[in-house]
Amino acid sequence: MRLLSVLFFQELLFFSVHLFRSCRPFAGRTPSVPPPTMKPSRRKSRADKEEPAGSSSGMSILDLPELALECVLGRLTPPGLCGMAAVCSSLRERCTSDHLWERHMKEKWGRVIGDAAHREWERYVASAEDPLASLAEANKGRRRWIEAASRVWPLSCLRLPSESGKKLNCPLPNDSIMSWYRALETGRFWFPAQVYNREVEEDEFHYYGTENYTAYLQHGHVGFMLSCYDAEVSYDCRTDTFHARYPPHGRRTVVIEEGVQWDRIRVSPVITPAHVLHNSDYLSDLRPCDHIEIQWRRNKEFPYGWWYGVVGHLENCDGNEHFCRCHLSDTVILEFNQYTPGSRWRRTLVDRRDHKEEGNETDGFYGGIRKLQKKEEISKWRQLWPTDVLE
Repeated sequence: MRLLSVLFFQELLFFSVHLFRSCRPFAGRTPSVPPPTMKPSRRKSRADKEEPAGSSSGMSILDLPELALECVLGRLTPPGLCGMAAVCSSLRERCTSDHLWERHMKEKWGRVIGDAAHREWERYVASAEDPLASLAEANKGRRRWIEAASRVWPLSCLRLPSESGKKLNCPLPNDSIMSWYRALETGRFWFPAQVYNREVEEDEFHYYGTENYTAYLQHGHVGFMLSCYDAEVSYDCRTDTFHARYPPHGRRTVVIEEGVQWDRIRVSPVITPAHVLHNSDYLSDLRPCDHIEIQWRRNKEFPYGWWYGVVGHLENCDGNEHFCRCHLSDTVILEFNQYTPGSRWRRTLVDRRDHKEEGNETDGFYGGIRKLQKKEEISKWRQLWPTDVLE
């Protein structure tokens, strides 16, 4: 059985190579090639046997068995699927199907796309009131995507139907996974996410106040270390980075940061909006050495950001795990060990039973708390740990 599988895929690969070499998009029919060594799976009809003398008796990729054709299409990259979709209406229907694009969507966008982004996409599709305008914008975005994709894929395989003399009889449905993939790839779709260590512009830093030592200079820019802020992000295929658009705060309207790397973006772990106090869970379960994130904002005009910390021991506890009773106290010590001992940002106290927003205009306001349950979340914060201790 294993030998038959090997022979099948060898023959299939040989057939596909010859087919793609001779494949050229043109209107009205599918590409044809001389018959390969493999016999066609379907029998020729009587009409086929009675072809006029001198006519070509070639076969197309659509003559492959269903399973073999799905295998070929399933191995194509996104630009390859777009190229095949431009060949004919039959291949277009197959190459734009959701089941072929689900894998590509998950592989590239799964780590930054969450439920909130999916809901935003549904609203984005529903708001497309003018189909012709939406299609024109989609074609513009498609061309930008093809320009970027052509660096790694032959340009002849990425021609648009309009560029190869064909009319687009049935526009791609806006709610298809392929449409969503293209909207993300071309940067037309801004989706909600969170950005680690958001950048702070110089004037914004002064507005936050030079006394706010949570700002830290690293890699040539001022940013908030070990924090994560809500934003709308858009992909830039030319640089393989993102633009981040932060919500308005204080006297500022919208702040946009460019060049955000993939490893600085995450799916929001909560559904709480940036200006709303998070309903704290697991406060009764917090124990020393637990990892947490806590909301913090400069003043009540600003949105919350999520800051990383750990649960510490009370002053009268020596840290001995056999005698520690800190988990029984109504007071919880939160420590931010990225700051030096004695820094006003090093520790804060919260009430386990009646926790609410606490703070002042000088030190900022502490909000909701979430306990980190996943090792991946804790590991990510450790990767972002600053090389120098902050003051």
